[in-house]
Amino acid sequence: MKKKNSQLLPVVKRAVSQSRRDIADWRNAVTAARRADNPRFYQLQDIYQIITDDALLASQINNRHEPTVAHPFELVAGDGKVDDKLTAQLCSIPCFTDIIKEILNSELYGYSVLELASPDNFTVINRRNFDPENGLFFPDATSDKSVAYRRLNEYGRWILEFYSGGNGLLNKCVPHTLFKRFAQSCWSELCEIYGIPPRYVKTNTQDPEMLNRAQQMLQQMGAAAAFVIDTTEEFQFAQGVSTNGDVYNNLIRLCNNEISLLISGAIMGQDTANGNYSKEQASIGILNRLIASDQRMVEMYVNSIVLPAFMRLGWLPQKQVAFRFAATEDIAVLWQMVKDIIPYKDIDNKWLTEKFGLPVSDKFAAGDDNLSVFKKYLTADSDFFA
Repeated sequence: MKKKNSQLLPVVKRAVSQSRRDIADWRNAVTAARRADNPRFYQLQDIYQIITDDALLASQINNRHEPTVAHPFELVAGDGKVDDKLTAQLCSIPCFTDIIKEILNSELYGYSVLELASPDNFTVINRRNFDPENGLFFPDATSDKSVAYRRLNEYGRWILEFYSGGNGLLNKCVPHTLFKRFAQSCWSELCEIYGIPPRYVKTNTQDPEMLNRAQQMLQQMGAAAAFVIDTTEEFQFAQGVSTNGDVYNNLIRLCNNEISLLISGAIMGQDTANGNYSKEQASIGILNRLIASDQRMVEMYVNSIVLPAFMRLGWLPQKQVAFRFAATEDIAVLWQMVKDIIPYKDIDNKWLTEKFGLPVSDKFAAGDDNLSVFKKYLTADSDFFA
């Protein structure tokens, strides 16, 4: 899908520092976002963009969001019947799926603001340029010049906003992600020291020529198995570290677990030492409840913001309809119900084929009823035995 630069709310692009962030930077960013007067969110949003590069956090977000994005939906008229024609028309709007993604992201980042241009063209305006509490847009995130975007005539038509009312779920993930990065960095340094023990040379440091030669020898030695030193010099290996990095491994595991609990509500697929099938099933149930909550939120936003905007823009006809996700069936449970009822009731073959994809047909009944198939051959005027 095509995306363009914002026209109604033009953004002044600024380079974002990629330097290493720590807890002090996060606390300063939260303080700036929670100021009573003139709160600014660009520092916090910059940190959000950095931590979402974490592999576990990104995978947990995808695991939670993808079922909602991929779930079938429908538009229901006032009489409770599904409007298939209007549902197909909504499905044909290319940007609608991406709008659902941004609705879900508003819970993570705190808010999302979109600028529509056409059914296949829209812009996600940079979150660092907004103050959603006061409804202000800053063309330059670092300046004080602002626009009250909620007072624009385009607001609610071309400009759509989804605001969760807080700093977003990612704010709780920041310390765990930063500590995890710190532990990984320290562990990598430990691996270098643990794998290659420190080496030193005893020489006459008062002699510049001998000192320079010793330094050059250590630098050029690398992984060489043999070297030559002077009779007045002594080469030795220092005592290496005795730990294997368990302290860092435990910190990383703790941070991963906390991130999983925040996003998915449970630790799934990570605890290979203590994991089991029943635990995974319980964890999936918790995640499914969070997904159901996300779907209710998406339905609310679509019915109150997105559909009215599409109808005002003429992308959909003016009708009294409601958006909802289609009900899903548990095929495993349904199949068990079918097996339990088959001995007592007749089930339509066409329904079985459509529901389970099984090509089925009737079989002969047990007992004397089998003879009914041959009745026409057993009549007196039949030539079956001729």
